[in-house]
Amino acid sequence: MKEKTVLFVDDDGIVLRSIARDLMDEPYNICFAKSGEDALEILLQQEVHVLVTDIRMPGMNGVELLKIVTQKYPKIVKMVLSGYTNTSDLMTAIYKEGVLKFIPKPWNLEEGEEFRAIIKRAIDHYNHQIEQAARPEAELNPCLHHISEK
Repeated sequence: MKEKTVLFVDDDGIVLRSIARDLMDEPYNICFAKSGEDALEILLQQEVHVLVTDIRMPGMNGVELLKIVTQKYPKIVKMVLSGYTNTSDLMTAIYKEGVLKFIPKPWNLEEGEEFRAIIKRAIDHYNHQIEQAARPEAELNPCLHHISEK
């Protein structure tokens, strides 16, 4: 199976370094962006399967980024990692943009195992979506072949 890529977006370099340290031995690629604009550049250059973004960032905020990702890259699994808990922004991100999970920060090292499990579940969710999307086509192919023979 092709290795998956997780993109983390946060304007705080300390958070990104902490994530890199926590996830360095995991069986997927990780990449980082310090802004929503940088994240969009990365999405143009490589395939990303899971996006984890902060909400409050200078320039393009996380909600704006999630809207664009939902429109242009609907298969990407989206999550929010933020210390910002403004209810209206979070509800917008979660319900309108299909966010799979909200991860509060800061998290401590004892939560590292749980953090890794959350990322693994997001990758599993992506794989399940792709399998489900392929299933109807595979089930229809024999029917279409049968119809074309008549």
